[in-house]
Amino acid sequence: MDEVEVVVAHSERATLRVGDMFLKVDGDQARIDAEVEAMALAPVPTPKILWHKPHVLAIAALPGTTLGRLGGPSTGSPTAWAAAGAAIRKLHDAPLPPRPGQAGRNIVALTAELDAECERLVTSNVLPADLVTRNRQVAEAALRPWTPAFTHGDLQIAHIFVDDNDEVTGIIDWSEAGQGDALHDLATFTLGHEQHLTDVITGYGTDIDLDVIHAWWSLRSLLAIRWLTEHGFDPFAPGCEVDVLKSHM
Repeated sequence: MDEVEVVVAHSERATLRVGDMFLKVDGDQARIDAEVEAMALAPVPTPKILWHKPHVLAIAALPGTTLGRLGGPSTGSPTAWAAAGAAIRKLHDAPLPPRPGQAGRNIVALTAELDAECERLVTSNVLPADLVTRNRQVAEAALRPWTPAFTHGDLQIAHIFVDDNDEVTGIIDWSEAGQGDALHDLATFTLGHEQHLTDVITGYGTDIDLDVIHAWWSLRSLLAIRWLTEHGFDPFAPGCEVDVLKSHM
């Protein structure tokens, strides 16, 4: 009998693995609906949907492995990282999906949230004021007009799988997908693995504003730290969000 493995679990959602099937349980049905819609539209490999019903989505496991994880060692050849970049570019060049995604948030609202979060990080003594101030300055470059693209919205390194031939076998976790800033995806994928950014851009195949990539690294980290801490994750672990912020000092 297959054992049940808890892949990730917190108060908003959980992912379980049973054999070659993943069960995603989400308190927000809209996220499941958005994920199903995005996978149907995405022009890149995605997991096979086995079934879905209120609050549960069942998908098949993908072949291959990820290129690493945030806070851990990265794996894969430069060719594999470039292949990931090419897959991301194919997604970004696709016809726009019907709704905005996590990477497409209104600039005014995002700026207000960032400023409020920076204030809370300092007043709650979560982070030193100079660290927050410096990274808020870096993050400013991301708060600019952008051309909408089909974005994944949460393209963490653990969400792209490649095989032994350095080919992308699939991209998972599409609940935040929609219209958004393409550089948000590239920054999220390379967060904590800056040494592979050049390989990813080589596969992506176009010039990238590196200041905006660095800005998204700071912005994403600043917004995530308190949420991660409150949901059982450790942004202070080596190589994770706090170290990303320190790298900009």
